[in-house]
Amino acid sequence: EVQLQASGGGLAQAGGSLRLSCAASQLHLDDYAIGWFRQAPGKEREGVSCIDSSSGSKYYADSVKGRFTISRGNAWNTGYLQMNSLKPEDTAVYYCTTVVSGRNLWGQGTQVTVSS
Repeated sequence: EVQLQASGGGLAQAGGSLRLSCAASQLHLDDYAIGWFRQAPGKEREGVSCIDSSSGSKYYADSVKGRFTISRGNAWNTGYLQMNSLKPEDTAVYYCTTVVSGRNLWGQGTQVTVSS
């Protein structure tokens, strides 16, 4: 079964850093775009960043531009989201996703909590 799993969340202080990982099973993630979304309590899920599969083009939401960096790992089934200069408003559950056969595949999220 194709699955995605996000990990690497935790508690950080404002100004700190965390690196999230996205691991795929039964899927060559290198062949697919990777997206990162987040959902804070009481808010809708929002897109944070994505990386294209073919061109390698990267997109960032304005709220994280200049602070977050999306990348692919050296392994064929991993992706990362490096988060620097964290702010309390970055607190959310973070999810990685990709589109397989026209369907969004979501992994279990990882909680990121940023204290002021």
